[in-house]
Amino acid sequence: MLRELKSLARETAIYGLTTVLGRLLSFLLTPLFTHLLSRSESGVVQTVYSCIGFLTVVYGLGLDVAYLRLGRGDGGADAGAFTGALGSVVGVALTVSALIWLFAAKIAALVGIPPALAIVIRYAACILALDAAALMPYTELRGSHRATAYAGIKLVVIAMNLVLAWLFVREIHLGVQGVFLANLAASSAGLAMLAPVIVSRLGRPDPARTRGLLSFGLPLVCASVGSMIVQVADRPIMARLAGLAAAGLYGNCYKLGIFMMLLVSMFDQAWKPFVLERAEREGVDRLVARVLTYFATIACWALLAVAFFVDVLVKAPIFGGRSLFAPLYWAGLPIVPIVTLGYLFNGLYYVMLAPLLIDKRLGAVAATTWTGAAVNVGTNLVVIPRWGMIGAAWATCAAYGAMVLVVWSLGRRTRRPPYEWRRLAILAAWTALLWLPGARLGLVWRFLLFAAYPLGLRLSGFLHPEELVELKRMLSGRFSRRAPPPAAAG
Repeated sequence: MLRELKSLARETAIYGLTTVLGRLLSFLLTPLFTHLLSRSESGVVQTVYSCIGFLTVVYGLGLDVAYLRLGRGDGGADAGAFTGALGSVVGVALTVSALIWLFAAKIAALVGIPPALAIVIRYAACILALDAAALMPYTELRGSHRATAYAGIKLVVIAMNLVLAWLFVREIHLGVQGVFLANLAASSAGLAMLAPVIVSRLGRPDPARTRGLLSFGLPLVCASVGSMIVQVADRPIMARLAGLAAAGLYGNCYKLGIFMMLLVSMFDQAWKPFVLERAEREGVDRLVARVLTYFATIACWALLAVAFFVDVLVKAPIFGGRSLFAPLYWAGLPIVPIVTLGYLFNGLYYVMLAPLLIDKRLGAVAATTWTGAAVNVGTNLVVIPRWGMIGAAWATCAAYGAMVLVVWSLGRRTRRPPYEWRRLAILAAWTALLWLPGARLGLVWRFLLFAAYPLGLRLSGFLHPEELVELKRMLSGRFSRRAPPPAAAG
């Protein structure tokens, strides 16, 4: 099992490098916007991008996961399946984006965008169509384990978006429109770079294969819509109940959960193809259980890092004497550890989702995400008028926690991964024991408590003997190898 987990770790590292660098590059836009855009202007950006995130799921038709699961025979590309999936996604994208373009003014009024900025809705429609067209070639790169090519294109697109946003917003003074024009140009360049992948995989569409992919993928859309509501519903609700300025403050500080989001995103990029490829192998349930433990171990340490040090990072004068975030946005910092905890639960959900995906229980997946959506929307409607941003952050955290409970309950009806509850309880208790006092102590004590996390796991007996051996080998720069058989006597 350790050898298989090393394979997962290697791909996670490649996707992780891409995700970390890409998200960090994108994250640099957030400080830029806090210094150059007002809270209300930031609220426009947060609200529209929340809508983009929501619609991206609909545009994809669930065909990325369907293609990874069913469209690659024996791990190889299937031209008929790829072409059918690509055609389906592009057809839907063009149709829906055209409708958004035509009714942009009415949509802007619906989500609270000022009429003078209705043009950004049209920009968003074009961004959605371009990104949808890029979905299947990106999926093909993932499925064929061409992680380096995937990483290179992603990073170029993100870097281009960053540079153009800086130019359009800071130098040309295009304001909010500059944000979306930069994204539009970068998405166009990304699709152009993916053109060779598209051309190399195009073939005669296979209607039967396409119907099979859609029958698998469309129920996932229902599930993914619920998941996306959990991720983005709080910002439009905040905008409607508390105004665009409050949504801008909340949305920008919410992005400081990027550190846990990075960990979860880079893991999920590698985890889905990794576990789906092993869906029919013996021992997959045991693999899922062990991965859950390992992910939780790393994620809890990351949670402590954010809780202890994010305020220091945000207030540090690292941009020519200016803080990372403008002081006007510091009022939102208390939500960051809560948001980070929510992302941790989201990562646990991704791991525990594997049994449902393996068994193709897509209705159960939808039930899980819509439970989270209901918890999130319902709680936000109640708590935002009373407790504002803090209430919204806890609502999202509660939604992810509810999804973990539901996915575990539904998954165990057909599979029983031997989750290591004792070890997970040790993690939860030790993390809480360090976090609660550490949040009230000085910086030196926080460093000491953060460093105590792995020591406590070692002394508690959390680590198994074979894991200790493997860790020692990894730290010494050597990987585990089987010892040669003893020489025959005589």
